[in-house]
Amino acid sequence: MNLVIDYGNTTVKVGIFDQHVLKEKFTFAAPRQFQEYLATIQVKNCIISSVSIEPSDIASWVTANNKFVLLPSLPVPVHNHYQTPQTLGVDRLAGVCGAVQLFPGENTLVIDAGTCITYDFIDQNKNYLGGAIAPGLTMRFKALHTFTSRLPLINQTADAPLIGNSTETSIQSGVMNGLLAETEGIINRYREKYRDLRVILCGGDAHFFENKLKASIFASPDLVLIGLNSILIYNVEK
Repeated sequence: MNLVIDYGNTTVKVGIFDQHVLKEKFTFAAPRQFQEYLATIQVKNCIISSVSIEPSDIASWVTANNKFVLLPSLPVPVHNHYQTPQTLGVDRLAGVCGAVQLFPGENTLVIDAGTCITYDFIDQNKNYLGGAIAPGLTMRFKALHTFTSRLPLINQTADAPLIGNSTETSIQSGVMNGLLAETEGIINRYREKYRDLRVILCGGDAHFFENKLKASIFASPDLVLIGLNSILIYNVEK
């Protein structure tokens, strides 16, 4: 069995895989709960991805025959053309590896809607070319409040009006409709170049986009875990 760990800024996501099949997944909001869980399991192979704490610290908590940490030096099953691989977010790299696992031989745009929104493109020949990073939904609401003297902090709503008739609804319209227009515009620009483009959506705010984007998308909430597992298998088999 393979243990896959995605240690993020706010939660820890864990997947248990039998080869490429995801058998179980867990989400931990508290590090202590995560450590208590690790003390109860033993697996053959493990890969760790972390954007918040030192991955080697996490590795010391895991009982496994083979342990891998996703660092820029770790081999991956794609061709990475990012000019600064040492600064590339490990979640972005895992996402495109997951895209190749799900849809091999396709031009794919991965949209990860989390704290930031990342757009990452990998072509049909497994060439990862890069993408874009933009502020996420919550970050945009906070920015309006933080960098102005009078605008309140507003939360997202299920359906933002096109025409806001109050400060609250005007902010919701600007942030939410603006983000949808931005995302649709980026997808359309990619499709002008790659007519057969596959679009995959993941991340904590993916639910916001699922039924609102005009473009055809494939929602994959476990994409990063799938990608991490594919990297793990690639290194075990080397």
